[in-house]
Amino acid sequence: MSTGYEEAKKRYEKLGIDTEKVIETLKNVPISLHCWQGDDVTGFDHDGPLTGGIQTTGNYPGRATTYEELMSDLDMAMSLMPGAKKINLHASYAIFEDGEFADRDELLPKHFSRWVSFAKERSLGIDFNPTFFSHDMVKDGLTLTSPDEDVRRFWIDHGKACLRIAEYFAKETKNECVMNIWIPDGYKDIPGDRLGPRLRYKDSLEQILSYPYDKKLVKVCVESKVFGIGYESYTVGSSEFTLGFAASHEGVIPLMDNGHYHPTEVVSDKISSLLCFYDEIALHITRPVRWDSDHVVLFDDETKELAKEIIRCDGLNRIHMALDYFDASINRIAAWAIGYRSLSKALLAAMLIPHELEKELQDNGRMTELMILQEKLKTYPFGDIWERYCEVCNVVDDDQFYDRIHDYEDRVLSKRSK
Repeated sequence: MSTGYEEAKKRYEKLGIDTEKVIETLKNVPISLHCWQGDDVTGFDHDGPLTGGIQTTGNYPGRATTYEELMSDLDMAMSLMPGAKKINLHASYAIFEDGEFADRDELLPKHFSRWVSFAKERSLGIDFNPTFFSHDMVKDGLTLTSPDEDVRRFWIDHGKACLRIAEYFAKETKNECVMNIWIPDGYKDIPGDRLGPRLRYKDSLEQILSYPYDKKLVKVCVESKVFGIGYESYTVGSSEFTLGFAASHEGVIPLMDNGHYHPTEVVSDKISSLLCFYDEIALHITRPVRWDSDHVVLFDDETKELAKEIIRCDGLNRIHMALDYFDASINRIAAWAIGYRSLSKALLAAMLIPHELEKELQDNGRMTELMILQEKLKTYPFGDIWERYCEVCNVVDDDQFYDRIHDYEDRVLSKRSK
């Protein structure tokens, strides 16, 4: 152990914080890593374009174009990430071999067997997302809310297929699978009927959930959104809709993406409210810049506040955390690893706060002392604890981080044609 860590450990001990216990706890907290950062949300079941009110910007060389490349890139990225991980897949990342193809309403577990092998070899869990975008059956921007019953039926069947696959993931990896449902459905301009699409969405979700899946193995989430590109005036799956649906349907979890709210809203403030009423919640952690732009997560104020609330609320066993962003303007391995490491830093920093002491000061009206304590902690030697955490997890520290990425880019990414 470095002298810096030993001194930092002593300082935190004076606050009642056992840094060794914190490190050991954080090592086992899984963060779900989104596969779509590696290939700009392209997937393997279509040639593009990316649709559904979302877009990836940038043309940095080295994008993964095959499942072998994507898995290789994931391995490289994960080698830079301390602590436990899951992988998060979209249905569009089905792997078809020997000329076989299945449309999304007919997907089977076997189309994800290579992902299961990949996960099991690395002791990873798998989370999953039906893919309600980038497909010809998205008609007039609508999927589960379409007035065209053939369209709606296609996507309902897709949702059921995904439940079967999610259950397969959970059984094979012996790790619960969080399956998140998000749809882009909405309108660019003012609709003439807001209720009808939402009633169809409710019915579609209920039909999907009528499939008899094991709720202990599969955690179904519903994710809200304010708007998307081309869906600026009305989004069917609003926050009120998803919260209401989750509250009224057993076993359904609300998922908050911190890019899916109005610019002055922060998800960190919402966590404690939801935990008053839900046994579990889920988070997609990203970095919005004025809107849902899915920038790489940084060790910034809101990420820190999210982590503080997770720890303050004793939420490590109640909150499912996943990253969700896609930046094609920088090295994609770096984007993956920076975001993961930033969230890990935020969680570590939050675990080094004497929350019980802060609560006591607040409850006794000692707000001056609370403010002084909160300000004092900002200059505590957190960096020494982070370096020790990386050492314990056998990953490089921040000083060596870029060298590993640059080496992989030189050896692998630069050799790719795209």
